[in-house]
Amino acid sequence: MVDKKRPVNLDIGTFSLPLTAWVSISHRISGVILFFALAGFLWMLDASLESPENFAAIKDWFANPLCQVVIWGSLAALAYHSVAGIRHLIMDFGFGEDSFESGRASARFAVVVAVAIIILITAWIFLW
Repeated sequence: MVDKKRPVNLDIGTFSLPLTAWVSISHRISGVILFFALAGFLWMLDASLESPENFAAIKDWFANPLCQVVIWGSLAALAYHSVAGIRHLIMDFGFGEDSFESGRASARFAVVVAVAIIILITAWIFLW
């Protein structure tokens, strides 16, 4: 039987999750974003290879600020997903699982590396 006296907290705003949980949840969210972004990118690739006119039209889209933000978001999700995925792979091999502190340290490192890559992506898309 389930203990009926347990407190039930359904207010998500009051949850206090550790950094490792946020890194894991964000990894899954970035995977969902990539799933949908891949469909759009494959469609654009198909359209751009269809004719020179379509290629020029797709190229013109990339000058649109809204399109640049979508591309930035997709590449940022790819960068974060890749870094967090490598972290998960390393942990699957048994590294960084010996203590909570090593898990926190690897999560911090993954976030710092992902943010650095996202800053480079931002400069590449919006400044160059």
